[in-house]
Amino acid sequence: MAAISINVSTVTPLGDRVFVKVSASEEKTAGGIYLPDNAKEKPQVGEVVAVGEGKRNDDGSRSPVDVKVGDQVLYSKYAGTDIKLGGDEYILLSEKDILAKVA
Repeated sequence: MAAISINVSTVTPLGDRVFVKVSASEEKTAGGIYLPDNAKEKPQVGEVVAVGEGKRNDDGSRSPVDVKVGDQVLYSKYAGTDIKLGGDEYILLSEKDILAKVA
C-alpha cells in the first residue's frame, strides 16, 4: 500500500462542502480556572480554508457557496468530519451546517 502525503493545500472539498480550520478552545474559564483537555468544549468557530464548487442544481448548473476562503464561521456543534493534519485540527462541513459568518 502506498503512503499518501496530505497537506491543507492539497485538500479540495467536493460539492457544497467547506474545509474549516478549527479555532483553539479556551484554556481557562472567565473566573481564571485552567481547564484540562478532557473538560474543554469542542469549539464551534473556525476559519474557512477551502470551499467546494457548490451544490449541483437539477438543470446541471451549480449554486455557489455563500462563504469564501478566509471567512470566520460559526458551525453546528456536532456537524462535519474532524480531521487532524500536522498539529492542527480541521473539520469538513456541508454548507448547510454553517450557521453564520463571524465579523
